Amino acid sequence: MTNTAIQLINRNHTASAANNTNEAVNLNMVERYISIAGGLRLGISAFRNLFKSPFSSILKLGASGYLLNRGFTGHCELYTRLGKTSTDDAVNVNIRSSFLIDKPRQEVYDFWRKLDNLPLFMKHLETVQVIDSKRSHWVLKLPANVAKVSWDAEIVKDEPGYMIGWSSLPGSTIDNAGKVRFRDGENGGTLVDVVITYQPPAGGFGASVAHVINPLFRNMVLEDVQNFKQYMDLGNETKTLGSTASNDINVPVS
Repeated sequence: MTNTAIQLINRNHTASAANNTNEAVNLNMVERYISIAGGLRLGISAFRNLFKSPFSSILKLGASGYLLNRGFTGHCELYTRLGKTSTDDAVNVNIRSSFLIDKPRQEVYDFWRKLDNLPLFMKHLETVQVIDSKRSHWVLKLPANVAKVSWDAEIVKDEPGYMIGWSSLPGSTIDNAGKVRFRDGENGGTLVDVVITYQPPAGGFGASVAHVINPLFRNMVLEDVQNFKQYMDLGNETKTLGSTASNDINVPVS
């Protein structure tokens, strides 16, 4: 499969250069190789399990086509929309969400600070294992069980009752960081402001799958974060103040 991927890249290099006059090449050769290798694997897996798991296979076929296309052309439209127009640009995606919870601030903080509570409302989180007072191990399950992604994170800022800031440790599959602020609401309750930033992974088959569902990943995070309000309010109507996803680069956690 490795030789096949390399041959396909070489065979399509000239054609992709001609076709990309209006579409900037924003994938390096390593990412292109990963995309093609991952696309081939997904395609083979999909055909083998087409009748056994048709829904999952259809998702894999779509992902396979996407990966093969980005590998052949060297162009990723999602990268372009996020501001990555060349192989030298970095992509950082920020997700912001703010909402009101009808609970006292300290209670809301205490629940979030106990990190192994997070999978209770973040349905895409399989587990959060607390290692010590600062470090934890996270396992995220991707839609349709396409793959699982895990990483270690560290609390880098903790203001009891007011703010929690964290960052993934070096070598994580998904480089991410974020902060949650807790403020007293004007008419009671707690205003929760969440900012999460992540950088799409750039290596390995599992990372290639993550590239495919990158837009879904952004929606996944928003959905899971907003489920926190519903969980804490025990089913009360959600009053979301605002949710955005953008390509901002800086997310201070201090």
